Amino acid sequence: MVEYFDAGTSRSVPWSQRAEAAKLLAAAADPDRGFDAVVVGEFERAFAAGQALSIIAQLNAYGVQVWLPELRGAVDLAEPEHRAVLLMLGHQSEREVLRNRFRTTAAMAAQVREQGRNLGGRPPYGYQLVDAGPHPNKIHASWGRRRHRLDVDPVTVPHVKWIFSKRLDGWSTAAIARTLNERRVPSPGAYDRARNPHRQDAVWTLRTVAAILANPRYTGRQVWNRQFTDHREAVPGDRRSSLGPVRVWSDRAEWVVSQERTHPALISDEDFMAAQEITAIAMPDDERNRSYALTGLLICGLCGRRLASHWNRKPAYRCRHGHTTAHPVAEGAPKWVYWTQERLFQTLQAARLDLAELHDANDLAAHLKADDLVIVCGLGELVIEPSVVEPGEEPTVEAEVAEAPADEPESGCGQLSLPIPPGFRRQDRRPRLRNAVVIKQRWKARNPTRHHVKRE
Repeated sequence: MVEYFDAGTSRSVPWSQRAEAAKLLAAAADPDRGFDAVVVGEFERAFAAGQALSIIAQLNAYGVQVWLPELRGAVDLAEPEHRAVLLMLGHQSEREVLRNRFRTTAAMAAQVREQGRNLGGRPPYGYQLVDAGPHPNKIHASWGRRRHRLDVDPVTVPHVKWIFSKRLDGWSTAAIARTLNERRVPSPGAYDRARNPHRQDAVWTLRTVAAILANPRYTGRQVWNRQFTDHREAVPGDRRSSLGPVRVWSDRAEWVVSQERTHPALISDEDFMAAQEITAIAMPDDERNRSYALTGLLICGLCGRRLASHWNRKPAYRCRHGHTTAHPVAEGAPKWVYWTQERLFQTLQAARLDLAELHDANDLAAHLKADDLVIVCGLGELVIEPSVVEPGEEPTVEAEVAEAPADEPESGCGQLSLPIPPGFRRQDRRPRLRNAVVIKQRWKARNPTRHHVKRE
């Protein structure tokens, strides 16, 4: 008699991916295996859903019988009653998974809401984990396990308070992140290097600052279920159909918040709510939506990126060459490419005869989309080229250059001091909306459940 038992392995994992189950299948395929039957002690731990039918059929092909206590003997797949029992046990196994999941999540929610328990995970930036006595479960306490709670970290707590104070003063998240980088304050990834060995050059970003400002745990209350792991299963409960786990933010209504304060607060409830109001998107004074006619049709002549829309009392476009406002500008870096929509349209219309009959930027955008063209901006000039350039080929359309007027100030467009690097410009410059159907088909193939995943 030989025993095969997988400890700590989910029942939804295929047998070929379980250590002991895979050994059992390999041994059963050996003609000199030394056994003729397999006795399954607990069906719910061995199979899930319809796994039993395929595994039993595979073992029977090797000449090995499968015995179940529920059938009081060997399983015969030719018997309809046996197949019905297997299907019933498979559904019962799935039901047990759902019941355990519900009981576990309900117990964890009660521990946080009523007891303020810390259920694990890394502490927020500004806190550290300290000992809180023996584990409340006597069995776990006998094993030497201890409870933990959050306490202030004297090294990082001044930075958290400074972030909230500057936010209440009206600072943007970009200004806060840029100032922290200039002051060389260690970011959460750089400070906790043991938990972040994969982040070599961890710096402050807009998202890092925004996550701190939106974390209600800084008010002294314990919060749980802010995120959950979505396995993206095409068949619910079947890990074999998973597209890979991702962390997804839960709705705020599903967050579990402790009734009492469980650790020292770094900000009051009133100031925290005021900081959340500052993060709201402000509406323009004229209460009108801002539209940019040439979005996706402008390419930077230096780096190949698309120009981003920018409002400066009127529609404009700029390229910062990958620079983010959270980081200081390096010395000697080329100036940003900047074109207002009005000036860009007037410059092109004055230089090209085929654009003389166009009335505004909307007509120019329609003309470019109809002929599959884009505008390459940079070095004080505008060049109209095909949206797709094959590698090693030059544009086939005669590109007319519209140079900036001599009396135009330098700030009117980016004066790039570097030439266009050969081969550095992106080859595929077609506007993204033209690939909407292809992108949607690829998304459906990667995500059969049609679930919009919000990544962390």
